Amino acid sequence: MLNFKHLYYVREVANAGGIARASERLHVTPQTISGQISTLEESLGIKLFQRNGRIIELTEAGQLAVDYAAKIFQLGSELEERLQHYPAGRAQLFRVGVSDLVPKSIAYRLLEPAMQMNEQMRIVCTEGQLDDLLGELALHRMELVIADVPIPPNINIKGFDHKLGSSTLCFYGTPELKATLHGDFPQCLDGAPMLIPSEGAHLRSNLMQWFHQNAVHPMIVGEFDDSALMKAFSFAGAGILAFPSALEHILKTEGSMEIIGHAPELTGQYFAISVERKITHPAIKAITEHAQEWLQHA
Repeated sequence: MLNFKHLYYVREVANAGGIARASERLHVTPQTISGQISTLEESLGIKLFQRNGRIIELTEAGQLAVDYAAKIFQLGSELEERLQHYPAGRAQLFRVGVSDLVPKSIAYRLLEPAMQMNEQMRIVCTEGQLDDLLGELALHRMELVIADVPIPPNINIKGFDHKLGSSTLCFYGTPELKATLHGDFPQCLDGAPMLIPSEGAHLRSNLMQWFHQNAVHPMIVGEFDDSALMKAFSFAGAGILAFPSALEHILKTEGSMEIIGHAPELTGQYFAISVERKITHPAIKAITEHAQEWLQHA
């Protein structure tokens, strides 16, 4: 009988473009994946992959196997979703991934409509790096991913971007930090302590370009993968924070932050990524409709 775990590894290697990348995504050793695939090939008596120099490619039989694997695992995901409704009255699971670069307060406001739906629904929310979350989405282990960028072109998954909207950015600081700044905005940022997202973040590259265009050179005192941690450092007075203007009320209330300046040319964008081209899932539909209205007037 066909071992579906072996078939799963074949599909993951094909989707990732190689054994090494698949092992990183699945958190297993390359030797484990290679061994599982070899076992399947031996049991079938046919090669599913072939080497072309340093590149591993699917054979014709391998492509056929991957096509069937996609259908098999999709059916398995559908079965799991259907069984979640049993026994009667059990809360429906809504599995969401949130990119660690999306501010937590933004994520909550975006997901809030799903929690307020009349029907029973329990949100299972996972935070992480976007490529890991998209891998889970491709495996139908999530229904939705919230991100600050669309699906990167180097990630080969079947998914669709649904733009939720955007928010302009403001620069915030504690009253004590703001009092140390001199001159008008944005020149007052020159030499000022600044907290920014870590390398690779879309907002970071936009910020650095904006600094260059305005001939200001802030002193970068911290780089962060996590937006909540960056916000906590700013609340403590460690540096200036560039954050969505949609969260102005929260920043002022929670951290007594003050606006240093508004940069309308800088925007943060937000996307709902799902496996549906046309949204039919009721929770995702509620999220997208509410988000577009909220961000438009934020």
